[in-house]
Amino acid sequence: MLARIAFALLALLAALPAAAQTLVVSDKPDAVAVTVYRDPNRSEGAIRRSWPGGYALVTETRTLQLPAGASVIRFVGVSEGMMPETAIVTGLPRGVGEKNRDARLLGPATLVDAYLKRRVTVRRTDRATGKVRESEAVIQAGPEGGVLLTTDQGVEALGCSGLPETLVYPGVPADLAAKPTLLVATDSPRAQTVTVQLSYLAQGLDWSANYVAQLGEGDTLDLFGWMTVVNGGSQGFADARTSAVAGQPNKEKAARLPRGAATALRLECWPMGTTSDGDPQYRFLNAPGAPSAPPPPPPPAPSTEIIVTGSRMAPAPVMMAEQEELGDLKLYRVPEPVSVAANATKQVALLHRERVQMARLYAGTFRPFAYDPDRDAESEPAQILLRAENRASAGLGLPLPAGSVALFAARGDQPVLLGESALQDRAIGDEIELRPGDSSEVRYTIVGEPGSKRRANYRVEVTNALATPVIFELPIPYRDAKAGAPLVSHKGVPTWRVTVPANGTARLDLTLKRAR
Repeated sequence: MLARIAFALLALLAALPAAAQTLVVSDKPDAVAVTVYRDPNRSEGAIRRSWPGGYALVTETRTLQLPAGASVIRFVGVSEGMMPETAIVTGLPRGVGEKNRDARLLGPATLVDAYLKRRVTVRRTDRATGKVRESEAVIQAGPEGGVLLTTDQGVEALGCSGLPETLVYPGVPADLAAKPTLLVATDSPRAQTVTVQLSYLAQGLDWSANYVAQLGEGDTLDLFGWMTVVNGGSQGFADARTSAVAGQPNKEKAARLPRGAATALRLECWPMGTTSDGDPQYRFLNAPGAPSAPPPPPPPAPSTEIIVTGSRMAPAPVMMAEQEELGDLKLYRVPEPVSVAANATKQVALLHRERVQMARLYAGTFRPFAYDPDRDAESEPAQILLRAENRASAGLGLPLPAGSVALFAARGDQPVLLGESALQDRAIGDEIELRPGDSSEVRYTIVGEPGSKRRANYRVEVTNALATPVIFELPIPYRDAKAGAPLVSHKGVPTWRVTVPANGTARLDLTLKRAR
């Protein structure tokens, strides 16, 4: 008996320091910096808006009033996609003893889940008299698919009585936070004011370059680029020093973080009424003739905020991201603090170049041994191809981050969209190719002709319905090809390049060796 009492006293003494910990709440940061990295699995293409696949390095500066002794700091308002294992806190007198990430956010569904098997108050308003009646209930099930309550009348489904109903909770559970929160346990030798930095990686952000190109006079185009940052989380960053990193730094795969329990509460009535009614003739919500349940409302579309307005390249932008070197990568820093709001898109001017020299060509695709000589081949539209050298002498000469390009041409005073093209990362000196779409005026046909077991014969014919000559290219990815015209090498691939006259035709005879 004495041993049991001594053990209980020791356990009580061991628990005293934890109970004596003071709670220190930091509601928001004094300053924040966000550096966004692209989705490592997306070299081009659109950003996934619902939950972007990139990540960001977030650094927050906060001022804390620490008491003497042990305390727990609540960093409120961290990013929803925070990876707690990456969190680093500097500036605390004795460092960090423990970290915990509060993933459950306050909402209708999480409140119901937190009060399962607990007592709440049901408030009902009579539509005819306007009288309010309150009664006690115990939440038996929920929140997915509906909420079941045990009342004095039996087991009921919330929202199925026909009266306006409200659940009243005695309080907010301590493990539910209105915003994403990080808990840090620490210790201080005395009461003091400290300035700390909280740095961590966060999922759910991404960025991309978006270009607007407008054809100019002659073989030139004007190019304007945007730095587009997408925040898919529920927490925004106000007046943040924002940067973006171009390139492909190595990023090991990590488990996808849960976005927390759903905050939307969907009530379903099945069957209508209470289980204590005793009426065998239940009315089902989806019975024939009954109105079907309305679908849940769609999530709000991400809002878009653009700092520099106007798609024409004539006016100079009021603010443009500044390029810096980051080892073998490129960093684009926004010169002024901007707000990256929750579930929103931010665009900042990235670059601006006028009269970039480019060549306009048309290209086809050749698939060896894919043409049947016994079947008539149909003509295919040639791809429009705009090609430029990323050099200062050609009007460019700067790194181009991956993204999409919208190509416009002027028709009077109005720009007309010609098409869109993807663009991968391009360094200075690289060749740039834009493929905004197909041409209905320049077409080509590849016909298989009788050959032998060792050789396959083809005839290529290109037609040009335009009033001006065009350059047509057909890459032939086969080194032993014998062609009726000289082939040039482009990016190491033998290529037929020919000038097709206006309203004219060009032909090529081609022979390939078959594999034995």
